[in-house]
Amino acid sequence: MTSLSTVRVFVACRLPAEARAPFAERFDARFNARGRTLTADELVADSAGAEVLVVTATDRLDAATIARLPADVRVLATYSVGHEHIDVAAPKARGLTVLYTPDVLSDACADTAFFLMLGAARRGVESLDLVRSGAWTGWTPLQLLGRDVHGARLGIVGMGRIGRAIAKRARGFDMVVHYHNRSRLAPELEAGAHFHPTLDTLLAESDFLCVACPASPETRHLIDAARIAQLPQGAIIVNIARGEVIDDQALIPALESGRIFAAGLDVFENEPNIAPAYRRLPNVFALPHIGSSTLETRVAMARLLAEGIAGVLVGGPVTNRLA
Repeated sequence: MTSLSTVRVFVACRLPAEARAPFAERFDARFNARGRTLTADELVADSAGAEVLVVTATDRLDAATIARLPADVRVLATYSVGHEHIDVAAPKARGLTVLYTPDVLSDACADTAFFLMLGAARRGVESLDLVRSGAWTGWTPLQLLGRDVHGARLGIVGMGRIGRAIAKRARGFDMVVHYHNRSRLAPELEAGAHFHPTLDTLLAESDFLCVACPASPETRHLIDAARIAQLPQGAIIVNIARGEVIDDQALIPALESGRIFAAGLDVFENEPNIAPAYRRLPNVFALPHIGSSTLETRVAMARLLAEGIAGVLVGGPVTNRLA
């Protein structure tokens, strides 16, 4: 039986020291020493001799790159729950096992979703600017009127693990939860939320629309001009999923006109090269893709991958196999 200490692991992504530890303590681990995201050529070269390659969402592994990986690589582990950066059919064709990190980042992302809702609804950008600029002259009844989160109708697009964690928090704010999903949840998972078999019926019931669905060819620009027009006047849009699910060219004019009151965005199409309007619009509460960025979550993600690697190579349960 293979000993864990002899399993050769190359971690291509840059991790905090606390998240490197689960790999260093259990395996013969090497880490990205270049101080930046690797190119495809560097990824292939630096993984020489490794049985396990650990990557993350910024590492693009198309079929050509996967075909070039060293022959010793048996496991491809992505330090992410999203996997659109991997051509998943290619590892399968090569006989590679693919691991990912479901569940452990759901709560951190759901917390961020509520941060986005509150920041957008209560005009967080303008409030911070007013205080930090020194222009604040004191309280008035007209000052920066926002929108209530409590008691509002929340529409969730995608009721997976993150969507359900958002819904759980929404119930604490007395929000009425509606959702659209590919299929209806079991009653114990639905927990009183209202299912909409089509996205179009969900939109009319959404004072807040929270995008929490995976990125795919089918969901690219899912929230376009026609769908934004179906939202209530002054609705708020939040994106905790992937930037390409929202059509920037539809959302930006709606924000400029006031048709959409505000947006809370943690992800963007073509990030970090985001649409310039998002940097200047005062009603865009924007974060730099920090949905899962807590130390506790980073460590939990590393531990889950380490457990999965051990399960694949030396035997044991593997709960996070993607392919």
